[in-house]
Amino acid sequence: MSEESEKTEIHRGLKGVYFDRSQVCFIDGRAGELRYRGYSIHDLAQRSSFEETCYLLMKGELPKRAELAAFDAELRAARVLPPQIYDVIRAVRRAHPMDVLRTAVSALAAFDPEVGDNSPQATLRKGVRLTSQVPMIVAAHEHLRGGREPVAPDARLGHAANFLHMLKGSAPSADAAKLMDTDMILHAEHGSNASAFTARVVAGTDANLHAAISAAVAALSGPAHGGAAENVMRMAQEIGDPAKAAEYVKRKRANREPVMGFGHRVYRAEDPRARHMREGVKRLSQEMGQPQWHQILEALVEAMKPYARHGVNVNVDFYAGVVYYLYGIPEDLFVPIFAIGRVPGWTVQVLEQLENNILIRPLTLYSGPAPRDYVPIEAR
Repeated sequence: MSEESEKTEIHRGLKGVYFDRSQVCFIDGRAGELRYRGYSIHDLAQRSSFEETCYLLMKGELPKRAELAAFDAELRAARVLPPQIYDVIRAVRRAHPMDVLRTAVSALAAFDPEVGDNSPQATLRKGVRLTSQVPMIVAAHEHLRGGREPVAPDARLGHAANFLHMLKGSAPSADAAKLMDTDMILHAEHGSNASAFTARVVAGTDANLHAAISAAVAALSGPAHGGAAENVMRMAQEIGDPAKAAEYVKRKRANREPVMGFGHRVYRAEDPRARHMREGVKRLSQEMGQPQWHQILEALVEAMKPYARHGVNVNVDFYAGVVYYLYGIPEDLFVPIFAIGRVPGWTVQVLEQLENNILIRPLTLYSGPAPRDYVPIEAR
């Protein structure tokens, strides 16, 4: 190994490496703080709407009433999929919903009139369209794979309520719509996570927004990034009884296995988004006569308290999957719902990348064989 190699410091996973500046998302992992454009996630979750949060992320400021109305109208007008996209979904309907979503987003590029325009204005318009089209894809696939025709969007409903309407075939209750709206706000943006970084790498090549978001969906499909919500529900079902949670945790820790929904790459304190879904699980589980799910989760939190001082705290996915389950949403749609909320965040990450674009090209330190001579195949 050369002297230069010995001095080179490797940051596996790019941990702790700052590759750019951003005006969008502030995360303090030690304090458990998250802000979009300077606004606390707690204020946004409790007082904002997904549409207003989208406007804030994409345009930089909270909208005035007329600005929000115009933006909301733009989102509702974009609830259209070309007929050919339904054909694509039908053709791949047996695939996992994340693979279907990735394929359909990629195919949408062929039908967007501004696909080749990477100007900030066109990219923003495409991002608005995709924000409305992605939930349509997810809902349409759920019906088509079940042998049913897709449910048309309802222009009278807001973004979250309309998604539930398209998914379930009937307008949701106000409480259900509000909780889904909050869930989408919580997932809308989260800095340079794996999928957002993937989108920026693709945008760094001057590829279009559809290519960047298709790649982001691919990155999110991996269980190490987006799969926690599915795994938490499986864990809760495996435990089955709050009284068994402590023993479950003890066994997992003894085997050095992770407890799903605990720990996060950037948070040492509790994920600040978790508290807003915790209340939703508590309320829903009681309303639906299934209090055991909330009780199991809280028993797990209690059993994991000794590990909190080591930075292993509850994250947002710990509660989100149970909310989806209580709504009767299939398990393999949990991650696509994450993607539905994240489209505005991916869009604004791409917009920031394009502001002063540069090809993202890190290095790997060679550690293979020393120089050697080629040996002809006859002599090997």
